[in-house]
Amino acid sequence: MSIETSVLTELLQDLPDWRSQTYFKSSLVALSHAMEDRILADSDVPLAIATFQQERFYRQEAHRYRLIAQKTQQLYVLAVPETDFKNHSGEYETIAFEASDALAQEWHLVVLGQNYASCLICRECAAGGLAADMDSSRRFEGIWTSDRHVTIRAAELLLDRIAIYRPELAQKIGAAEKRYLKRKRKTRLSPPQLDAISPDPFVHRLVNYLQEGQQKLIEAYQKMSLQEQRERSIHLMTAAIRRSLDPNVILQVAVEQLGQVLGACRSLVYQCSEGDEVATIAYDFPRPYIASLAGKQWPLRQNPFFQTVVATREFLFLRNVREDPLFQERGHPEWQGIIEEAEIVSWLFMPVLYQDRLLGMVELHYCGEKFVQWRPEDLSLVEAIANQIGVALIQAEAYVNLEDLNEQLAALDRTRANLVAITGHELRTPLSTIQVCLESLASEPDMSPELRQVMLNTALSDAERMRKLVQDFLTLSKLESGRVDWHPEVLSIRECLELGISNNSARKSPEEMPSIRMAIEGDLPLVKTDGEWLVEVVAKLLDNACKFTSADGEILVEAKAKDDGLLEVTVADTGRGIEPSRLETVFDRFYQEEGALRRTTGGVGLGLAICRQITQKWGGEIWAESEGKDKGSQFHFTIPIFETPPAKSKEKAKTSSKSKRRSRKGK
Repeated sequence: MSIETSVLTELLQDLPDWRSQTYFKSSLVALSHAMEDRILADSDVPLAIATFQQERFYRQEAHRYRLIAQKTQQLYVLAVPETDFKNHSGEYETIAFEASDALAQEWHLVVLGQNYASCLICRECAAGGLAADMDSSRRFEGIWTSDRHVTIRAAELLLDRIAIYRPELAQKIGAAEKRYLKRKRKTRLSPPQLDAISPDPFVHRLVNYLQEGQQKLIEAYQKMSLQEQRERSIHLMTAAIRRSLDPNVILQVAVEQLGQVLGACRSLVYQCSEGDEVATIAYDFPRPYIASLAGKQWPLRQNPFFQTVVATREFLFLRNVREDPLFQERGHPEWQGIIEEAEIVSWLFMPVLYQDRLLGMVELHYCGEKFVQWRPEDLSLVEAIANQIGVALIQAEAYVNLEDLNEQLAALDRTRANLVAITGHELRTPLSTIQVCLESLASEPDMSPELRQVMLNTALSDAERMRKLVQDFLTLSKLESGRVDWHPEVLSIRECLELGISNNSARKSPEEMPSIRMAIEGDLPLVKTDGEWLVEVVAKLLDNACKFTSADGEILVEAKAKDDGLLEVTVADTGRGIEPSRLETVFDRFYQEEGALRRTTGGVGLGLAICRQITQKWGGEIWAESEGKDKGSQFHFTIPIFETPPAKSKEKAKTSSKSKRRSRKGK
């Protein structure tokens, strides 16, 4: 049979003016031995009732109770059986109760004689942590007194239990009640008297000494536990950093350790910088009953607490968020709503810094109705983990930069290989042709004038090809190094496009070129850029379109104003087209769609790279569009619009166009 009601609870209901105290196991052992020694040393024949939580605890004291049994016939021992403990009548009565009984959590000893009385009624407290694992650090709450009335009431409660567990002892229990319980049952008990707590001052002082010593031991265990937790958490962080350079893994380990060690309702870490408006919560560790904030946008600009941490570069702890002056004076309505939704009561901010650079923020949220008071060792632990997070983020950032650098080095190596292959091919072919032509002219004086002219034209054409190649190399080098002097001026886009078309047409025979058509609105605004480089972009885009468009194809040049203060120019052709996956790579240096050494058109793949550099320099952008092979392609680029009164704009445009034409003629 199992009884769920606690003896201590029943006794305190009859003692409304009494308060239970906390005892450590070592104190209870000392008190129990003192009470047992009193029985052994006195000539009185008392009633003695002892309850042990488990049989193993009883076995440690069994020899003492065999001695006590020689002093009295009214001795009762109760325990949960584990091996051979059972209901038995021998030297004394043993009573076995089930492990689910409330007595399994209690420790009782009642001694009631003619000349003295004392009782110890306690219940074990639930505890956790390293200290709770030590048997001597187990805690109990209850009453220890020598008040006869209280002792009698405790004996009544225990004898009633024994009568239920072992009904066959009813006659013996009745004799004990008649002899020892000489008062009316269940009367209201008076408040405790100071001289009734302990008849032996030495025992009282001993218990106080043990309590104080045990409390110091508990505090030492707690400090050891905190130190062990701190070292374990930092070790896990360090191990995570060593195992992986992925910040996702490291930050998730960090929030889990913080939440588990410090008992926060919610711990979270997010990456941010000083000027960020919002941050995305990617890593949080909520308790089972707390809502997760993962994936939410966390406003930073309106958060006065975050801004305070950014300004001071130190942690900020808010014991009561809603009563904090910053929240009341500067709390943004959006943040007030977030705090209510997240149920935050106490709040800790710990910045993640590296050489005074803000990399992120650690936050611990405490919810409910109780406010949290932080200890220095807890703050030290959070700071240590924040430092580890900072190291991890910097390390991950350095690794990403290293990967980018390796990619750049690999790209440079590919560029070098392409440069050697393409340049060697492009230079060797025209040089060979020029050499053959010059040798023929020098070795054959009787060559006909017609053939001589063909040889000269061929040599001149290949020399021009080599000149353009060298010029493109020099141009791209100057653009990438920033050694180009820009001379922006106000221009008419129509005249610049016409000049680019004429420059392209002058270098090709009409029968080899596709038709070029220009479709431009008459009221386009003026643009402000370097006219020479603008013409260069148009000419190179047209040259590229002519290379990949047959003579019976068409090239269309368009221009239109956009709403964002830019003018867009489009060069569209009906030629070979571009695969959609290569629309970005066509602007890379030395890019050749057919391959560097097996192409059917001339060039080394620098024209579009030069166009991209030029458009970026004046603040525009360039991109390509195509539906695929043999479906043509469109190249777009943008130019900043210059807003001026119409009359002045036309006058400046004419002046610029004239100066541009004079410049081109001089060249």
